[in-house]
Formats: sequence, C-alpha cells, structure tokens
Amino acid sequence: MELYFPSELPEQLAFIGAALVALTGLVLFLMPSAALKAAGFSVGVVTPEGYGATRATGGMYLGLGGTALLLAQDWIYLAVGAAVALGALGRLISVFADRGATPRNIGFMLLQVVVSCLPLGYVFGYF
Repeated sequence: MELYFPSELPEQLAFIGAALVALTGLVLFLMPSAALKAAGFSVGVVTPEGYGATRATGGMYLGLGGTALLLAQDWIYLAVGAAVALGALGRLISVFADRGATPRNIGFMLLQVVVSCLPLGYVFGYF
C-alpha cells in the first residue's frame, strides 16, 4: 500500500486536516509530558495513569488520522472532522460551564474548528 496524496485542492485540504490530527496524536503518544504542559497541565502531579490516558488519547488521534491518510475515503474524512468538531464543542462548553475563557483554551478551540472544517468542508462539498 502506498501513501496517496490527492490531486485536487478540496481533497488536499481534507488530507492536511487528517495529517494534522495524526501529527497531534503522534505528539500526544510520544511526548505526553510536553503535550500536557502545552495544554496547561501541571506535569509534576501527573500519575502514571495520567500519562497512560494521554498516550491512549494520542493513539486514538493517530489511528483515526492515519487511517484517513492511508485510505482517503470520504466517510473516514467525515469521522475525522466530526471527532475534532466535537472536541471543539467540548472546549466551547468549557468556556461557559468551567469559566474556561482563557486565551489558550480559546486558541485551541479555534484551531480545532479550523482543522475540523478542512475534512468536513470537503465531504459536504463546501470546498
């Protein structure tokens, strides 16, 4: 199996979105301490179970994004976009419910919105 890179711009955008999800998963999987620090966690109090949960989350992102990169199917791009969009929704709820209107939280939420729009825009024909 070879890595397919799309020739049309709309699908290239979806591919880039999936690649960003896979890259995020790789960082979470390989460097959980650095990823937790970037997300605002105090790493000194993270237990081995916390690192395990972070690596497991990274594995899920890596698996979902990697599958989209390898198979390049619309329904997998839809799954990638929906997963990241729901993550952005969770951050939006956190802004209101948890008083999480911090620049870092809002920045990550906007990044998730942009990344989710890349595959979703392709699948729904907006690009």
